[in-house]
Amino acid sequence: MSTENEGTAVPPAPSAPPVPVDAPAAQAPQGQAPQAPQGQAPQGPGPYGQGSQGQPAHGQGAPGDAAHPGVSSSAPDPSWPPPPPPAGPSYGDGGSGAGPGGWGSSYQPAPKPGRRRGGLAAAILIAALVAGGLGGGLGYTLAKNNDESTGSTTVSASTSGGDVKRDAGTVAGVAAKALPSTVTIEAESTSGEGGTGTGFVFDTQGHIVTNNHVVADAVDGGKLTATFPNGKKYDAEVVGHAQGYDVAVVKLKNAPGDLKPLTLGNSDKVAVGDSTIAIGAPFGLSDTVTTGIISAKNRPVASSDGSGSQASYMSALQTDASINPGNSGGPLLDAQGNVIGINSAIQSTGNGGFGTGQSGSIGLGFAIPINQAKYVAQELIKTGKPVYAKIGASVSLDDSSKGAQITDQGAGGAAPVEPGGPAAKAGLKPGDVITKLDDRVIDSGPTLIGEIWTHKPGDKVTITYERGGKQQTVDVTLGSRVGDN
Repeated sequence: MSTENEGTAVPPAPSAPPVPVDAPAAQAPQGQAPQAPQGQAPQGPGPYGQGSQGQPAHGQGAPGDAAHPGVSSSAPDPSWPPPPPPAGPSYGDGGSGAGPGGWGSSYQPAPKPGRRRGGLAAAILIAALVAGGLGGGLGYTLAKNNDESTGSTTVSASTSGGDVKRDAGTVAGVAAKALPSTVTIEAESTSGEGGTGTGFVFDTQGHIVTNNHVVADAVDGGKLTATFPNGKKYDAEVVGHAQGYDVAVVKLKNAPGDLKPLTLGNSDKVAVGDSTIAIGAPFGLSDTVTTGIISAKNRPVASSDGSGSQASYMSALQTDASINPGNSGGPLLDAQGNVIGINSAIQSTGNGGFGTGQSGSIGLGFAIPINQAKYVAQELIKTGKPVYAKIGASVSLDDSSKGAQITDQGAGGAAPVEPGGPAAKAGLKPGDVITKLDDRVIDSGPTLIGEIWTHKPGDKVTITYERGGKQQTVDVTLGSRVGDN
């Protein structure tokens, strides 16, 4: 994926290239039938790619600006820091995308060639040309006669497009209201490396919410700017960033006094099929608006920026709104213009765009639910550090559909179950396989981590697990961990 996080891999729909049609051949001598051309359409790659062992699972595949994923068989405490997942979802701001064979390779079956098919296509083409010519002639005659009798037939609108008032519920109305509160972010490291992403106004004090991977280059002494659609550019600084959540907050220097924060919605109330509107700067094209729907909820996504940094995990909103590199950090809006998510990752076939070699949208975009992002952003503004909920146990990140298994060893030789931690207090032990958290099915370690991080420290959850072939349930009060390290 690119710079957004993602869930289950889905292959793109087959696309058959058209069969070429040659010009009609000269009339054949009597007694000889003309030969119809026989074409062979190219055939694309084969079956879906499958993640290797050790990759986090998203649904059934391993996950990945408008996204991050190769891990070992055992992971550290789900609170942080798990190792980077295998290549999968990629960021929408220009992060590296998945390579061939990952999460469903693209395929393009070719139509079967044949003389009969080619001849039929030629016949249809000729018929269409004849019909078009006849219709054109009739149309010209009728228009000519009408002009001579009644004058011009041109009809003009009473108002021009720019004067039309757009209702609040239309896409144009939502875009007109939201665009002035979005910014294009340019981050540059001290070595001159960087990229472009998106953010949106969080409050009147000048705080902008975006993705961590959008601003990561500027964290240690780099340069950061935010440009509004009206062209005004402001220097900015990173207030706080959370790798695990892939959320960051920056603050504008000399912020204007007329900032209008976007209204935050309730991502828990979002339903599959709801309309979505995404705003961002795909491939650097600032202030771009795209539309779609919520195509899935609670999609387990693990992603990384391809640089070997720590992974991000989320229980994402999936949308088919077009999200590309540069959309990362931008708002995903509902039909009323409320922010319901932060565009973060995409699943991609890995094909480049504009000759850059970056991945592009295939209609599988992933956004961090705004309820989670709001909590993270508020903590970053308050303390500058992220706070993660945890159960205090290490789980395997192997690709599995059976659940999240507590490992026999923790990270760096630590205990797999933290002494005195939430899991220990609940009686969980190494070898236990967690299959549900509340009513959410857990099919892998990354799924469990993403679900835990949708909660706050101190929340009480019900965990269902298997031990010795028997299923048991236990209540666990989540602990907390401060910081990414």
